[in-house]
Amino acid sequence: MAGMSSRTSQLVAVLMGGPSSEREVSLSSGHECAKALRLAGYEVAEIDAGADLAERLAALKPDVVFNALHGRWGEDGCVQGLLEWLRIPYTHSGVLASALAMDKTRAKTAYKAAGLPVVESLLAAKADVMARHVLPAPYVVKPNNEGSSVGVYIVTDGANAPPQLSEAMPETVMVETYAPGRELTCSVMGEGALCVTEIVTSGWYDYAAKYTVGGSRHVCPADLPAEITEACRDYALRAHRALGCRGVSRTDFRWDEARGLEGLVLLETNTQPGMTPTSLAPEQAAVFGHDFPALCRWMVEDASCDR
Repeated sequence: MAGMSSRTSQLVAVLMGGPSSEREVSLSSGHECAKALRLAGYEVAEIDAGADLAERLAALKPDVVFNALHGRWGEDGCVQGLLEWLRIPYTHSGVLASALAMDKTRAKTAYKAAGLPVVESLLAAKADVMARHVLPAPYVVKPNNEGSSVGVYIVTDGANAPPQLSEAMPETVMVETYAPGRELTCSVMGEGALCVTEIVTSGWYDYAAKYTVGGSRHVCPADLPAEITEACRDYALRAHRALGCRGVSRTDFRWDEARGLEGLVLLETNTQPGMTPTSLAPEQAAVFGHDFPALCRWMVEDASCDR
């Protein structure tokens, strides 16, 4: 791995927290990854990433950065660009793939070019979305560049009025046709797809369902027809490649089982999925024989610049 120092024990800086709306999730991921990396034999420094990040990293001189940031700035290519400039190998995807995956509209363009199934969507002015239905209901309104289901509105079939969006929503939003069905997800580790998980909730898989204890249940591996399992794994790997991802990514799907394979659609790819022992990607890695410390070690060994 490029950039290794002469330390007998490699120093890994775990970036967590940061200024995004997903700060608390990132802190949880970062602390768990730091514990796992210590168990795997690394010297670890935990860094709550802020405006002084470049100075702190320059002073620390880590061998590798483990990027446990989520959301804007940490996941959209900004921190990746800083790490490239500092020439410190880092985990997960590089600058371009991170930026592309975070921009939902451009990511969909890449999916379509790769022949992957997605639902109809468009970018619209916030004022227009609140004034009229810009797509036939049911549809979903969301920021074009947020994760963890932050700021998502579902407009149900037969809704009389368009959604009234919060002041926190950006002036341009993404509107996409609602995809019914079962919530599925599949991670990629390097050049191979892992297993498929079904996420079971009592309602919609929103931020609370994702991060509240008891908010959802994971069926891993999912109980699915072999055709759907293999399609999810194939689509996840193709999405990973289409975006130019590296390391670990996770792609989410909806499957309308009444329509068979035609009912499987790709929603989005997360270049930095949640990283606690009970998060989706680590659960899938465990099915393939990688416990959490082993997964974190693999990610450190996979870290690089310019790839």
